[in-house]
Amino acid sequence: MNAQEIRNAYLKFFEERGHHAIKRAPLVLKDDPTTLFTGSGMQPMIPFLLGQPHPDGQRIVDSQTCLRAQDIDDIGDNRHTTFFEMLGNWSMGDYFKEQQIEWMFEFLSQVVGLDMSRLYVTCYIGDERYGIPKDTEASSVWKRLFEQHGLSAGEAEIGSESDGYKRGIHDDERIFYYDGSKNWWSRNGSPETTPIGDPCGPDSEMFYDFGTPHNPAFGEFCHPNCDCGRFMEIGNNVFMAYRKVADGKFEELEQKNIDHGSGLERIAAAKLGDPDVFKISLMWPIIEKLESLSGKKYDSHTESMRVIADHLRAATFLAVDGCVPSNKEQGYVMRRLLRRAIRFAFDLGIEQNFLEQVVPVIADLYRNDFPEVAENRDNVIAVLVKEEKAFRQTLRNGLKEFRKLFATAPQEPSETASLRVSNGAPAPVETRAADVSENSVSHSQNVGAKLFTLYDTYGFPVELSTEEAFRQGIELPANWREQFDTKMEEQRNRSRTATKGEFKGGLGGDSLIHKKYHTATHLLQSALRQLYGPELRQHGSNITEERLRFDFNHDGKLPEEDLRKIEDLVNAWIAEDLPVTFKEYPTQEALDMGAIGPFGERYNETVKVYQMGEGDHIASLEICGGPHVDHTGQLGEDGKKFKIVKQEASSAGIRRIKAVLA
Repeated sequence: MNAQEIRNAYLKFFEERGHHAIKRAPLVLKDDPTTLFTGSGMQPMIPFLLGQPHPDGQRIVDSQTCLRAQDIDDIGDNRHTTFFEMLGNWSMGDYFKEQQIEWMFEFLSQVVGLDMSRLYVTCYIGDERYGIPKDTEASSVWKRLFEQHGLSAGEAEIGSESDGYKRGIHDDERIFYYDGSKNWWSRNGSPETTPIGDPCGPDSEMFYDFGTPHNPAFGEFCHPNCDCGRFMEIGNNVFMAYRKVADGKFEELEQKNIDHGSGLERIAAAKLGDPDVFKISLMWPIIEKLESLSGKKYDSHTESMRVIADHLRAATFLAVDGCVPSNKEQGYVMRRLLRRAIRFAFDLGIEQNFLEQVVPVIADLYRNDFPEVAENRDNVIAVLVKEEKAFRQTLRNGLKEFRKLFATAPQEPSETASLRVSNGAPAPVETRAADVSENSVSHSQNVGAKLFTLYDTYGFPVELSTEEAFRQGIELPANWREQFDTKMEEQRNRSRTATKGEFKGGLGGDSLIHKKYHTATHLLQSALRQLYGPELRQHGSNITEERLRFDFNHDGKLPEEDLRKIEDLVNAWIAEDLPVTFKEYPTQEALDMGAIGPFGERYNETVKVYQMGEGDHIASLEICGGPHVDHTGQLGEDGKKFKIVKQEASSAGIRRIKAVLA
């Protein structure tokens, strides 16, 4: 039985027992501003669990797609995914503990056909402080069912997770009692932190034992809630029996609810008898496609393929639900997922556009069971492919420049380095001072301008830069974020003051490199106008020592061939070593003679007009406060060329180009 069959069997099983099957809620809930995504199967059901009548009755079943962005940095092991499906069934004031446990035991043993000798369960240990008893009611049902199945069902009182690592599992034990940190459900955790007025209650989780050796790095002894990978939680039965009425006080609910959720991918892995969820039928075809495209095997490139498969699956469903990549909220997470997938594809040697080949595989895995996937298939592919094409060049340039900027840093990944970053900051890395090379330390002292340069000049996301640093064993200083933010604020200040006083075209200084970039900006505008006509006008510029930035009116993205034509024009004018001169004119006379001056109202009665070239060959004629180089050939000193490194939308109808002399 594969994952798709398990999903359909679950829905059918509970429909036959009086449940109404409902459609999944979208990953972005429009009426829930408290969270970015639907992160659990019960999230769309909260109003009904809080007492609102469900229009489809008291018994509900579904398979809910979920996304947990906080797990993005955990992807790479055998069981974590940002996107997953929760098989859920609910009873709002109807059946309770005994019926729920019996049905789940029957479904797992008789329908799915799991080896029940590998199933272990947990129950709530109780808390005398709150008058909440030990959940012997749930444990007695489990015990009866296990024994009917010919399995021993010894009970063990564990307490906390840390207690479990000290005690471990004894012979014949199958039912384990944990405290409120593990076996209590509320919208905010344990009994202590349950919000007053909220329904809550004990839960009973189900774990599958894959029999892998215990890793003592997680604790001395293994137990069901151990993180070593031997046990995998495949489902949870929440018994919503209480309401918190005051600090330290709970009362029983008149209407008790069942909230059950099982991870589809994890049950499918249990059915396979393999703890690697990426080998199930909803994931393995993606892996096979990656193997085909890269010519590499999953066994030797496991982490990269897991990250790509997970992230693209999540991004596909976000696109199905109407989300598009952007720099805000859900769109930002979607963009980050796609960019990480593309970055890991580089590790596999996949440098061509590959989403148009992988996304159809993902869509086809779900099209028969989720009609909205089939209906939006072509649009989903188009949205994701567009984002990939836009980011490919950014990634190539960013990685190239990263290697230049960190050229003297260690290039081989450190054994103690971690790829993980969280919320844009590096996760803790266990390493001794002796393990860090002098080169790594020296580079860490100014790693923050460098990360800013990559972001500001090449559009390389800072989280990818930090990941790349970890990949190459480059130690990041504790204050790298502070360094980065300082440079960002300096940039903002330059942008804010660029238009104050005499207009200088966004010039941030008067050093030679500033003059070169300022001159190059004039040539860029001339090339754009030569290609697109005199209606093209400047809408802002900003110049630093690292790059130029130029905004102009234009609808839509510039084709790559046009960008190359623009580069060729500018480089031709540089090669011609044209003289750069200026004269002062009355403002209106300057405009009448054809000088470009879109900001006429900001100028005084007289203005400077800079001319590049002479006679019948004038490359640029523009009103500007200066200063500039003396001749265009200076821009090409040391063999440098004008190169466009990024184009993007600045705002509606306004495009932005960033370029360098390199």
